[in-house]
Amino acid sequence: MLKKLFSSNEEKAEMSFFDHLEELRWHLVRSAAAIVIVSILGFVFTDWILTKVIFGPTQADFPTYRWICSASHYFGLGDKMCITPPPIVFQNTKMAGQIMLQFKLAMIIGVIGAFPYVCWELWRFIRPALKDNEAKGSRGVIFWVSLQFLMGIAFSYFLIAPFMINFLASYTVSEVIKNDFFIDDYFGLMSQIILGMGALFEMPILVYFLTKLGILTPTFMRNYRRHAIVVILVLAAIITPPDVLDQLLVFVPLYLLYEVSILISARTYAKKEKAEIEEWS
Repeated sequence: MLKKLFSSNEEKAEMSFFDHLEELRWHLVRSAAAIVIVSILGFVFTDWILTKVIFGPTQADFPTYRWICSASHYFGLGDKMCITPPPIVFQNTKMAGQIMLQFKLAMIIGVIGAFPYVCWELWRFIRPALKDNEAKGSRGVIFWVSLQFLMGIAFSYFLIAPFMINFLASYTVSEVIKNDFFIDDYFGLMSQIILGMGALFEMPILVYFLTKLGILTPTFMRNYRRHAIVVILVLAAIITPPDVLDQLLVFVPLYLLYEVSILISARTYAKKEKAEIEEWS
């Protein structure tokens, strides 16, 4: 069995450029098929997903509001910390607006739901090109990549989104102006925050592989910490609306992820140097 596996890896490593392209094509086809299948489920259950998930932060029984209110009562503050979102009525101004919304929602659900499988397919394509020690050091990569992505989504959905929506929905510059929101604006903002944070939470994984490849070092990350803070602040401003609280909610975890990434880079770099010394000794 092991002999067969090694011979299979050697055959893949010796494939021509066009053979690799053909192999990649089938990995991409299977990934696309997985996204389509999950998207179909999202299309079928659009009403439930919109009502319970997408519009969840606009409803008073959203878990975050209940947790904060429970904490308020626990610390003897009564209802002082309780949040009641303002009533929001969404408008659709396009003839094909609702069906396009359904397709967009289905596609995003497909990408999120099939993300672990897509990562697994890409890993299957990359794996034969790695050395045994590199592959051994990358065990569990699919789990960690998927976990980081889902953690970013959960963080943005349960923490950033409710505060952002409450701030924007209740903010007025004049009592004469009435807040009526287009559904496209709301959905676009939610998608931007959720997918953006999901991608940014992959920072430790990206740093790990860049360090393994020798492109990044912990010294570089420490020396350019101030520059990284500026970049993180800019990313926080892009992902969230111009609200200081929401920007801080994005900045703090991203900065902590940067510090964690430095530790990961340092540990990976030390192991890499040790392995090189043992190889040459």
